[in-house]
Amino acid sequence: MTTRPPRPSEVAGVDYHFVTREEFESAVAAGKLLEWAEYGGNLYGTPRDPVIAHLDVGENVLLDIENDGAGQIKASYPEAVLVFLVPPSLVELEHRLRNRGDTNDAEVRRRLAVAESQIADAESSFDHLVVNDEIAAAATEVTGILKL
Repeated sequence: MTTRPPRPSEVAGVDYHFVTREEFESAVAAGKLLEWAEYGGNLYGTPRDPVIAHLDVGENVLLDIENDGAGQIKASYPEAVLVFLVPPSLVELEHRLRNRGDTNDAEVRRRLAVAESQIADAESSFDHLVVNDEIAAAATEVTGILKL
């Protein structure tokens, strides 16, 4: 769930549930989110019920979340395995952000500063760090971690 507007290729209900800030804050107050955080002026969170439904039947759940949310998950579920995907370098991350075509210069600089801080935090708060240089290799490494 997020308060940011959808990107041109994103589909509501598939990529994210796009909601207003008021709807998001209401979900937080009602305890409907498993984790949430503010990133880049927008709120992002994971609805609780779908995750719990999968966990209740013994299925693993993979969440794509940032550091604050990961810390909330680890606090609630100490057995959770936290994997941080690290860019090969900040130079490569900048290149990727610019090539997306939807990120202006100021936003690229802001995101690089956030990334540098998150990477430093991840080294002490995540269980595994995986360098996301080549997607197939990173996926194989993450799959190996999840099979442990």
